[in-house]
Formats: sequence, structure tokens, C-alpha cells
Amino acid sequence: MIIEYIMKRNVITIKDTATIKEAMQLLELHQIRHIPITNERNRLVGIVSDSDIRDASPSIFHFTDHLEDFLKPISTIMKRNVITAHPLDFVEEVSTLFYEHHIGCLPILDDDELVGIVTETDMLHTLVELMGAHQPSSHIEVKVENITGKLADIAAIFKELNVSIISVLVYPYHDPSYKILVFRVQTIDPRRIIKVIEANGYNVLWPSEPGL
Repeated sequence: MIIEYIMKRNVITIKDTATIKEAMQLLELHQIRHIPITNERNRLVGIVSDSDIRDASPSIFHFTDHLEDFLKPISTIMKRNVITAHPLDFVEEVSTLFYEHHIGCLPILDDDELVGIVTETDMLHTLVELMGAHQPSSHIEVKVENITGKLADIAAIFKELNVSIISVLVYPYHDPSYKILVFRVQTIDPRRIIKVIEANGYNVLWPSEPGL
């Protein structure tokens, strides 16, 4: 899946000449946490978050002492080195940017034009849907040798049992000779499936007996 399918296209922005107060009002009005900052040519020059504004705001104990701070340009507190993505980037690649840089949102640029925005909440919802975790289903983990063809072998078992696979993930095992295949399948009771998988010589890590 590419990021174009999940990005928000109606991006709330503010000019770099606007004040901190105006940015605060936009955040509250639209119930958002991040605002991309653009210049007079509508090019992205920075981004500001609600936490940036909180950090720049006077203490509640001295709130009336420095009201002029709210009239400063938003450019004085915005982050300038903005991490961005392209509409045709894959969701998996973009999720890595969130993970590595600990960011809360990602502006989406196409030929330097701001065309969308993706937040960490958007990414979480998308990954849940990609994994099928929001559907009635069962989660099955199988330890297999780390060699070619094992995924196809287990998938063939599901096919023989007429059980639909919703999603598949592959995790490393502490012993690199093995890996863990994580299936989410369209059934509520996986006991019959597990017995067949184990009868074929595979080690089912989850669910485990007794009680599954």
C-alpha cells in the first residue's frame, strides 16, 4: 500500500509570518496537533506541534507577564529540518521513518508541493487494518527453519483446510537458523488447524496447549 491512499489531503497550514497565538487558535479550532508552516511561495519551510507551543508559552504562574511572546512569529519556534515523504512511498517505509525519528506526523510532498499529511494515528490505524487485527480472527505463530519455501508449505496447509489467511508477518528468531511465521486467519477456533500443522512436524508457538 502506498501512502497516497491514507494521507489527509486537506492540510491545515499557516504562514511563517503568522504569530504563535494564531497557530494556537488553529490547533484548537481544528483539533489537530501539528501544523506545517509555509512561506510566501507556499513552500514547506517548517512544522510546529502543540508541544512546541506549550514549551514556548509562559508558565501558568506567570501567564500574564509575557503576553508579548504569543505575538512572536511562529517561525521563531518552528522546526526547520522537516522529515517528509512522497505520495508513492510505501506505508511500510514511512512507518520506519516514524519509528527511527520519533515523530508525530509526516508532511507529504510532490515536486516540493505540500499535497498531504500523515500522522502517527493514521499509521497505527493502517497497520492494524493491514494485519487484519480489527477483524474476527485467530493469531497463530509457527516456528520454522529459516530456509526458502516454508511460508508456502504452511500456507498450503491452510488451503487444504479451506481457511483464509488475512495477513502474514515474518519475525526473526533468537537462533538465526529459524524464523517465526505469524498468521492471522479467518477462524475463531484454531484448534483443528494447530493439530494439522503440528502433525506435519512444525512447532506452533502460539496458541499453545492447553486451552489454546
